[in-house]
Amino acid sequence: MDKNEASVELGSEANPAPSPVTLAQATRYWLKLGFISFGGPAGQIAIMHHDLVEKHRWISEKRFLHALNYCMVLPGPEAQQLATYIGWLMHRTWGGIIAGALFVLPSLFILIALSAIYMAWGETPLVAGLFYGIKPAVTAIVVQAAHRIGSRTLKNPWLWGIAAAAFVGIFALNVPFPLIVGAAALLGYLGGRYVPDKFRTGGGHGQGKTSYGTALIDDDTPTPAHARFRWGRLAQVAAVGGLLWLLPMGLLWLSLGWQHDYTQMAWFFTKAALLTFGGAYAVLPYVYQGAVERYEWLSGRQMIDGLALGETTPGPLIMVVAFVGFVGGWGKALLGPDALFLAGAFAAVLVTWFTFLPSFIFILAGGPLVESTHDDLKFTAPLTAITAAVVGVILNLALFFAYHVLWPQGFEGRFDAISALIALGAAVALFKYKRNVIHVLAACAALGLLVRLMA
Repeated sequence: MDKNEASVELGSEANPAPSPVTLAQATRYWLKLGFISFGGPAGQIAIMHHDLVEKHRWISEKRFLHALNYCMVLPGPEAQQLATYIGWLMHRTWGGIIAGALFVLPSLFILIALSAIYMAWGETPLVAGLFYGIKPAVTAIVVQAAHRIGSRTLKNPWLWGIAAAAFVGIFALNVPFPLIVGAAALLGYLGGRYVPDKFRTGGGHGQGKTSYGTALIDDDTPTPAHARFRWGRLAQVAAVGGLLWLLPMGLLWLSLGWQHDYTQMAWFFTKAALLTFGGAYAVLPYVYQGAVERYEWLSGRQMIDGLALGETTPGPLIMVVAFVGFVGGWGKALLGPDALFLAGAFAAVLVTWFTFLPSFIFILAGGPLVESTHDDLKFTAPLTAITAAVVGVILNLALFFAYHVLWPQGFEGRFDAISALIALGAAVALFKYKRNVIHVLAACAALGLLVRLMA
């Protein structure tokens, strides 16, 4: 008898199904998760797997992975969507809303506080020293993200070619990110149709062969009535979601005008939310193109600082948009010179709302539909191609960060050798010694502070 067979037998005899979980009990768990969800999507998914599959047995391994595969098909932060999905599966609509919201809200409040400190005291020696060490580490982290996604995705020359084309397109030709995503999806669709074997490596996560005992939602547990696809339910949720988007957008447009920064933030981050295939690292170049170059809500240096803050706080990394909004609202004094914090906080809440609203709509409205088509190649092949393109886009992001960190005054200025050494040390710690991202960031922050204090 092998290990998996033994675990199945043990699960059926020695581990009876756990007691039913109330919405209040689940809410307490989702709140806790919101404060401990460090480590990016991989770390967050690992935490949920340990807690929900292995420890509490709220959901079986197979059903957990099936849900994850579904979330990988959608744009948006997959870990937050997975929490929403499981909450929805267990406790209907409100369960999903509570799980997804509590995954985001702690990081929103933390980022508002940290952003305020950054804007008010960012130039003080203490804060500046910490950021001096963190920013080179972020460069190494982005390179690691490109390597991690690439090693999982780029399995043949076709996918390598898509990644290379995406890199050239955004690095050399300045092609807009939405166009790169669209072109990759089209290539994936055509590839899935004419050379399907080259596009079968999409975001799947296996079928789950390990059992940790009988779960509340087990392999053979029937799909609950609220999770079965119905056209009427789809239309209802889509209509409510549309109103939740249209009402605040309409109020902003009517009261402030289309060209006002608050209105443009709402519109811009709605588009960003629909382009987050591959996670936050993939959409950050698009955010940079818009927030820094087009709207000038913040500078390139501030964008890097924001990513550094996002890496050190719980919640999805895409929450860096809250920092972007806060800095834009504060820096442009959108509510007047005497209400800088309020202007920034309102912008942070605003962009968070428009960034995450689509994720909830996708889960609550389209969950059963997407789940039923998840193994269909015509749906998964475009995802595979998009993920390949994302590798090239993230590599461009890494080069962008490296340029701004290592040559802070541009190529005509001096090369920052100390930052280069910190980045190299962070890369060694991440790639060779597999150190935790938070530990690496903390060590680099301490080094940066030491360097600045000794200067």
